[in-house]
Amino acid sequence: MKRIILLAITALTMTFTFTAKADNSKPVRFENLPENSQKFVRTHFKGTEISYIKQESDFFLWKSYDLFFVNGSKIEFDRKGNWEEVDCMRDEVPAAIVPAAITTYINRNHAGMKIVKISRNSKEYEVKLNNGIEIKFDKRFNVIEYDN
Repeated sequence: MKRIILLAITALTMTFTFTAKADNSKPVRFENLPENSQKFVRTHFKGTEISYIKQESDFFLWKSYDLFFVNGSKIEFDRKGNWEEVDCMRDEVPAAIVPAAITTYINRNHAGMKIVKISRNSKEYEVKLNNGIEIKFDKRFNVIEYDN
């Protein structure tokens, strides 16, 4: 009996492992993005040409979206269409998406630098400056990590 249970657990583990590693991405059209993703792009990246968009599904069939622009910038959206990461390469991310407390901190402590990448999750924000410095903030916008 133990052998059968062990075999079943092994089979399930292998199934999840191979499913997770499979390429579960496909191209999608702008119109197939969640509405709030479309609005975000129209608001903050108006006039920026889109190269392609891909939808990824994990083994729980949750979807996420990666949008790539011709200029190299990239936006990652979660399954609900909320932005998780905006990477503008060398260009500045739109000021309107950066929380005011982070902008104040950067202006005060890194005058003249611009934020070229920002990411967020339920616990923290992370920004990358054009000089390569990366700074993590908690949800109260206290600096929790500094990497240069």
